[in-house]
Amino acid sequence: MAFVFTDDNFQAEAIDKGKVAVVDFWAEWCGPCKLIGPIIDELSDELDTEKITVGKVDVDSNPNLSYQYKVRSIPTILILIDGKEEDRQVGVTTKQKLLDKINMHMS
Repeated sequence: MAFVFTDDNFQAEAIDKGKVAVVDFWAEWCGPCKLIGPIIDELSDELDTEKITVGKVDVDSNPNLSYQYKVRSIPTILILIDGKEEDRQVGVTTKQKLLDKINMHMS
């Protein structure tokens, strides 16, 4: 299951840990987000948690993060390294395309 990022825990869990963070910005009412959600959960279960944190941000409950990372459309998936955006995927994509992006930034 994917980690739940919030405005309150994001700094400690996504940035300060020094890992790669994959962050899915989503909302309960968003149809395309419901397609990406299971993929994010699978990635969270499959990837090495020592090197990467995979999680979700509910944009309705955590508006500060959406504003900080200029998320204008959901689903938006960011790959962050030390809190800096390295990659952005807007809209629905496949698990393999996300894995390819993640692996590109892990090496």
